[in-house]
Amino acid sequence: MDAAPSDLGTPVTYAAGSPQMELLIDAIKPAVLASGEHRLFRSGKLSGLFPSRTGSSAELSLFALKEGLLETLRTETRGKIVTEWVRATPKAVAFVHEHESPKTVLRELKDVLATTKAGVPAWMEDAKSEIASLSSRFEQRAKELITRLDQLAAKVDAALRRAEMQVPSIGESLSLLVPWGESALQYLDNRAALRTTTDCPLPELFEALREKFAELTLSEFHNGLKRLHDTRAIRLLPAEEMTEPEYALVIGGRLLYLAAR
Repeated sequence: MDAAPSDLGTPVTYAAGSPQMELLIDAIKPAVLASGEHRLFRSGKLSGLFPSRTGSSAELSLFALKEGLLETLRTETRGKIVTEWVRATPKAVAFVHEHESPKTVLRELKDVLATTKAGVPAWMEDAKSEIASLSSRFEQRAKELITRLDQLAAKVDAALRRAEMQVPSIGESLSLLVPWGESALQYLDNRAALRTTTDCPLPELFEALREKFAELTLSEFHNGLKRLHDTRAIRLLPAEEMTEPEYALVIGGRLLYLAAR
């Protein structure tokens, strides 16, 4: 999700690691970490996701809304001032996790290491032709550099293997009964990796699963949650406030509305 059309029809590119991408993630992340409504723009001493209604801040906010990372809940009009209230969507959780997860950083590091290592022999030959008198010492230094890069690449591979092993699994038999179970666990794990301050409301989890399982019904969702809860794959918890009570379910005489790992 690196590109979006501007209002003039010209594609706008936000490269990973660019100032625009960093501003976009910094703006969206508070809405991901704390569920509920947020001001779209900062106003005086009042907090907001984006610092300004003008310039790149306004362009990035429009991108976030068009790409479905944020959705508008309501607007307030006082005189000439219009205040938009938004919340993060499940797409925002995946977007922030993709750009901040350890696996993404490690893969980028591995690509840089591979490119650097591939360029060492050519660089070594050019340097030898220019500094023939220092060739012996240069070759030794180059070998040491390659050795260090190999060692670091091995550490990165090990870290990637550990990260891949952490992908949630619920077993083959339970997967047949709850085909969307592993996707639910992955979403909860991604959410937890971002250190969110609240457990996941069931309406949010249902909306996230419908991105991949469009035919999923609320009844099937509830039945699957009970199976995952019974096998301790997830924890279902009560909530002090329920904005959409139709998503809650009763287990053991308790009204449950939140999901957690």
